[in-house]
Amino acid sequence: MTQQQTGLVGSTSAPERGPDTDGPQRHDPSPVESRATARALAWAARRAGSWTAKKSIVVLYAVWTLTRLGMLHLLIQDSIGVSNVSDEANFLYPHWYQQLTDGSFPVNDVTWQYPPGAGLVFLFPALLPFLGYFQAFLVLTLATDAIVTLALARKGRGLAGAWLWTGGLPLLLNVPHGRFDIQVTALAVLALLSARRRPRLGGVFAALGAMVKVWPVLTLIGMERGRTSRQVWLSAAAAAGALLAVLALGFRHSLGFLQQQGARGVQIESLGGTVLSLMRASGMPIWIESRYGALEFNGMHVATVAQLSMMLTAAAFGWLMLWRGRATRWTTATPFDAALAAVLLFTVTSRVISPQYLVWLIGLAAVCLTSRHTTQRPVAFALLAAAAVTALAFPTYYLEVMDGSVLGNTLMVVRNGLLVGAALLSCRRLWKATTGASGTTDTTGTEDVAVALPPTRVDTQKE
Repeated sequence: MTQQQTGLVGSTSAPERGPDTDGPQRHDPSPVESRATARALAWAARRAGSWTAKKSIVVLYAVWTLTRLGMLHLLIQDSIGVSNVSDEANFLYPHWYQQLTDGSFPVNDVTWQYPPGAGLVFLFPALLPFLGYFQAFLVLTLATDAIVTLALARKGRGLAGAWLWTGGLPLLLNVPHGRFDIQVTALAVLALLSARRRPRLGGVFAALGAMVKVWPVLTLIGMERGRTSRQVWLSAAAAAGALLAVLALGFRHSLGFLQQQGARGVQIESLGGTVLSLMRASGMPIWIESRYGALEFNGMHVATVAQLSMMLTAAAFGWLMLWRGRATRWTTATPFDAALAAVLLFTVTSRVISPQYLVWLIGLAAVCLTSRHTTQRPVAFALLAAAAVTALAFPTYYLEVMDGSVLGNTLMVVRNGLLVGAALLSCRRLWKATTGASGTTDTTGTEDVAVALPPTRVDTQKE
């Protein structure tokens, strides 16, 4: 037998190398190594995300600081338009402060139109006795503004709400810090943000806000039916009753505001006022009078417009009750969205619509944007546009609005048109998202978060 024949058995040539011995060796990681790698990657991602979030927060606070300094400068200079924005904090509020320190709410004062809790706001500057009243009021209002920003920044997984508040408020120029509506809005914002996990605390905040200006009670209208709603409303009623009793015992004339509030007419900046201004421009005998600390219309059809406004307010309340009865789906954003829709309805049907009302709406829209499930994003953008036009109407071109000129009427038609459009859009999106028998998907790109009957809260994620 030849060597070739016997080579299979006793060949002296090198053995054939298999595929596992040819080239570099491959190492399959063990399960322990895989888990370690995954943990390392997750840690790196968290570290990068945390660093990005910190940078975003720093930028937010820097923008807030710069914009607030600019707003305070405009308020102190008070040289825009009618140049009387600071008069209330400079003269009217100190006058009320003196009466309150004497143990009485303002009496026979047509400009006092607020529930008794407002008296506490005007007494707060006493906490800073080393400053004059105007300076102390500005410091406390600015601090409240900062609290709202911090609360919005800590809520949810993004900063959209905090950015809306930070960037939206300066659109109103020097008006927000010259009034006490930031304080009221802060109570409403805290009520909404705390009510989900601490319903009783949310009710207390809402009650305190309602005792300063009535509208924060509307923040409770979207609370889910059942135990949460009962806790919120009961705590709100108890807190309001307790505060009212304390103020009634400590001060005289605590309910004197009711007479002035009920006698108010149609202010020139309201939706009805816009109609009357257009009628005046057409030649009807309608004129402006200064009453109850505001400019109101008098003359032909004014009483009819005032009655229609009150009827529309009643109809708005009826729609809200119908919605609440028909709503079958709740998400984490539903109380926020319902609060914005409710306040929008009562704003557009009001006989007043002062420029500071936009502070309320921007604050509530900012709360909506803290939840990715909100239906109110388009409404928030419409409110930003309305705020910018409001600043043009007051204080910039308020004399034109008073005169009923083409520019003045155009500004009011556009501003009030934006508010009406925002209210209708808000109600439509709220209704569509919460009523009916089938699930719904948020058109803003969020996942499907709604379910059919029975009514229940749907929490697809923690916010």
